[in-house]
Amino acid sequence: MAKHLRKIVQALWGLITNAYVKGFLPGKSSIYRGPLKRFCVPGMNCYSCPGALGACPIGALQAVLTERHRRFPFYVLGYLAAIGLFVGRFICGWLCLFGLIQELLYKIPTPKIHIPEKVDKVLRYLKYAVLLILVVGLPLCYRSRYGAGEPFFCEYVCPVGTLEGGIPLVIFNKGLRSSIGWLFGWKMLILIVCILSSIFIYRPFCKYICPLGAFYSLFQKISLIRIKVDTSKCIGCGSCSKVCGMNVDPLRNPNSTECIRCGECIKACPTKAIRFSASGRELKDAKKDEVTS
Repeated sequence: MAKHLRKIVQALWGLITNAYVKGFLPGKSSIYRGPLKRFCVPGMNCYSCPGALGACPIGALQAVLTERHRRFPFYVLGYLAAIGLFVGRFICGWLCLFGLIQELLYKIPTPKIHIPEKVDKVLRYLKYAVLLILVVGLPLCYRSRYGAGEPFFCEYVCPVGTLEGGIPLVIFNKGLRSSIGWLFGWKMLILIVCILSSIFIYRPFCKYICPLGAFYSLFQKISLIRIKVDTSKCIGCGSCSKVCGMNVDPLRNPNSTECIRCGECIKACPTKAIRFSASGRELKDAKKDEVTS
């Protein structure tokens, strides 16, 4: 069970945050609009998913930015910054249901695609462009003739919303089926591309598109929880970098902005030279000190 602990946590978190069973009942489907929806979950989780109990932070951010009277999204940005300062991209590795789906798809036995390092390096910046332009820039600056903006990322791109919200709503709501237009087809195409590419590339959405991962990555090097390498124990075998699906070398850059802190490098290290740390102290040592005292 310990071997699959992270995936179990991801799956359980997905079930807990989408536990509004009534929303999935045929003929009775409806989006939960109770008090819990006022709060954001830490990971990507579509507001329109019939089972969603909390709001998506990216959706909440865009909802504020698209209002007629422009307001600064203090709550959402403060909330996300607090998470980033505490754990960085740990959320991506442990609490993202869409990340789990991508990982399971990658396990399908097929030849895998190795993207050249120079191309991969450039593509990694795409998620920052998505964050700045589609999540923040256009919703904030563009205004329709009615004075409101548009949630460009959620409306035109987000494959998570299509999978968790769009498809279930269409399946369980007959009224929506007759109103399906080009936009649903476009977003289905994006979702299909994400699904197919996930079979051959490890977590492509997380690497190249996810704006939430881009935001959390800004705090990787200063977050409270980080990864620490004890160079006195390291034997330079390269086991840690070989198991990293995000193509990070923990020895050279243990807190890379691309690291999702999944802990696979920690499990692969034969000398236990890699650890999670809090404020520079290894968590294991901190626990020993507590017991001793």
